[in-house]
Amino acid sequence: MTRKINIFDTTLRDGEQSPGASMNTEEKLVVARQLLRLNVDVIEAGFPISSPGDFESVRRISELAGDKATVCALTRAVEKDIDSAADALKYAKRPRIHTGIGVSPSHMRDKLRITEDECVERAIKCVKYAKKFVEDVQFYAEDAGRSDFDFLVRVIQAVVDAGATVVNIPDTTGYSLPEDFGRRIKYLMDNVNGIENVTVSVHCHNDLGMATALSLAGVRNGATQVECTINGLGERAGNTAMEEVVMGLRMHGEDLDGHTDINTREFLKASRLVSSITGMNVQANKAIVGANAFAHSSGIHQDGVLKKRDTYEIIDPADVGVGASQIVLTARSGHAALKHRLEELGYEMDGEELDRVYEAFLNLADKKKEVYDEDLESLVNEQERNDETAAFVLESVQISCGFPLKPTATVTLRNDADQSQTACEWGTGPVDAVYKACNKIMQVDNELSEFSVQSVTRGIDALGEVTVRVTAPDGEVYTGRGSDGDIIVSSAKAYINAINRLLNDKRQHRR
Repeated sequence: MTRKINIFDTTLRDGEQSPGASMNTEEKLVVARQLLRLNVDVIEAGFPISSPGDFESVRRISELAGDKATVCALTRAVEKDIDSAADALKYAKRPRIHTGIGVSPSHMRDKLRITEDECVERAIKCVKYAKKFVEDVQFYAEDAGRSDFDFLVRVIQAVVDAGATVVNIPDTTGYSLPEDFGRRIKYLMDNVNGIENVTVSVHCHNDLGMATALSLAGVRNGATQVECTINGLGERAGNTAMEEVVMGLRMHGEDLDGHTDINTREFLKASRLVSSITGMNVQANKAIVGANAFAHSSGIHQDGVLKKRDTYEIIDPADVGVGASQIVLTARSGHAALKHRLEELGYEMDGEELDRVYEAFLNLADKKKEVYDEDLESLVNEQERNDETAAFVLESVQISCGFPLKPTATVTLRNDADQSQTACEWGTGPVDAVYKACNKIMQVDNELSEFSVQSVTRGIDALGEVTVRVTAPDGEVYTGRGSDGDIIVSSAKAYINAINRLLNDKRQHRR
């Protein structure tokens, strides 16, 4: 029987730190529900001292999780941080405080400006202080991947003796090679007294593209917890991707002496959910959840797969939530066929909600020969973005452009008081004209910091999905998305969605 490897998800904390990927509390709750469906062992819900929003997210996720998962809150080795975390976790049935300090020469010398003795003293102090509030205390040795081996043993021995129940050994900068990181974990396992009585965790970053390999090397050498995120979301180049490390353990569990309890059939839904909420697209060739992960274009590959699937596929697509069969949806499909396909994709809807999606589906199907799964997900997401509480909703947009005409846009928006306003503006191009007209109505200070458009599916008749990011005067970045058969309309929807999120966030802060 192989060892149980705990899966510690930090999508809502480290993942959300990825620039432009911030989530509000309601969005975090949606992701947290999906993490519970995945059956993760630990949810790192946020950094409570950092903002009122993070504090509220930890509090509400604590209530949501019940006894289904441990809920963890991050702190620095600072008493007020730990006080805030303990307060946010007071409703958690399985609370954990995650505290720690930098242990590499770089962190101690350049960031913290402390000696090794001071580092050890602060590590002991923060663990003992956290133990006053919760029994389950996790200590992180930040930048352990670049620390001195013997000093790392000294710090980990000190916190184990102080009562830490979990010790987190991060490769914070993604610097290590897998074999070197594995040796580091083994050195701790061989030299820290009592380490067999605590959970040894690894938290690896992807700066050199090796986060999954680093994590598996840690498991091979004694780690019993892996910290990871959906889609590998995270600081800089990201974190270990949960779907990759879990499937790696499934494929090589005997060799690595480890298994997880993750419900892998929820991976694709989780991936798309996180991508939709954060606006961070998943590359087509991403392992496990990318659009091409189970696609075959070579004739030789197609012949082999048709004869026996595992000729070229080491994973059954159904095991990660990718359906092998597909109902071809056209304009002649009825409610029943659409409802069936939506349910296969993880969406349950009836009544008026289904009618609205069906109407949008028919409008799209009239323009396309075939409606694909990605189209349906885009349609559902677009319906969800048209929230009745939104400050502004697009009613109409009309463009006049082309050589030698000056691009001009006429836009009509409806506000949350059910009043319609129309504005006309010209710009350097049709999108610029649309955004100027929107700004004239909405009058919200912001700077457009990113604009991208991509085809949802193949073909000239594909939906165009636009992602924009706007920066508020206070520096906060907000992501908006919109999809339509007309990319100018998509652009308008995406921009309005971003502004609505900005306004909603400011309203919550005012409360």
